Amino acid sequence: MKDAAPKASRAPIALTMGDPSGIGPELSAQIWLRRNPSLPVFFMIADPDLMARFVPVMTIDHPAQAFEHFPTALPVLAERLATDAIAGRPATENGAAIINAIRRAVEFALNGTVSAIVTNPINKAGLYATGFEFPGHTEYLGHLTNSSRAVMMLAIPGLRVIPATIHIPVARVSEALSTEMLIETASIVARSLQVDFGIPRPRLVMAGLNPHAGESGTIGLEDREIILPAIQALLSRGIDISGPAPADSLFHADAREQYDAAICQFHDQALIPIKTLDFYGGVNVTLGLPVIRTSPDHGTAYDIAGQLTANDQSLRAAIHMASEMASNRERHAQQ
Repeated sequence: MKDAAPKASRAPIALTMGDPSGIGPELSAQIWLRRNPSLPVFFMIADPDLMARFVPVMTIDHPAQAFEHFPTALPVLAERLATDAIAGRPATENGAAIINAIRRAVEFALNGTVSAIVTNPINKAGLYATGFEFPGHTEYLGHLTNSSRAVMMLAIPGLRVIPATIHIPVARVSEALSTEMLIETASIVARSLQVDFGIPRPRLVMAGLNPHAGESGTIGLEDREIILPAIQALLSRGIDISGPAPADSLFHADAREQYDAAICQFHDQALIPIKTLDFYGGVNVTLGLPVIRTSPDHGTAYDIAGQLTANDQSLRAAIHMASEMASNRERHAQQ
């Protein structure tokens, strides 16, 4: 549907191209093609020749020009690739352009030229060969914004989860957890829910690490010695948080009604419920930054890139969530 995009008082959203050999560019084009009046205005930081394979393109020189051209062409701020992007065949030579698109988007967000950033998927392993030194987008964005701590949150309607530890082996989770880290994580989450999601008094729950949350120390001591002290400290600071809660009973429908976000102890504890409940619609949000960043909750999908069969639900949800967060942050600043 090719309805004109609505006018907006704030700046447009910047989409990075991600890996040009993955599904990000074609999904971005697909969303523009299927736009309707509720879709926030966005532009891409990408190679215009790449995007022109999928949709009409208008190369712009400044993000503000996106509003003028969005109804008739996909606005693209040029970030030229070093070599032709072939679907499903990542090229190390394009690593610099992938990274530079992210850096430019952050610069725009920091100076207020864009209201939010939505990042398409990257292949971290491929970028390491170019000298990229960060585990992923979250850490790189924290570096670019000089943030002391960036926190990953995954969200679908009715559920938000935060993995306290992310891309580390399960065998290392226990040693990576600390009371101080959990306090910092939960504090960032509570603040972001207020500012970016418009929840005046967020309700948090913290999952236990061990089965049955340690069962009074008989199934591991981490819940009693690391997690519980963090919860007690947070309560003393006025943060509404409960736990440690057994993870196996934390995500059914009635339980989800009792909290606004669940802090989990490791990657799969958080991501399995999200992906089980809504595999295609999850959004990755980075909390604790001075800028707003969301992304789809999927990877580059090289195996289907170029086939135009990828599901755009997650990226579409990421764009809408970024816009809603920007509105909430703007309202909060005016209070």
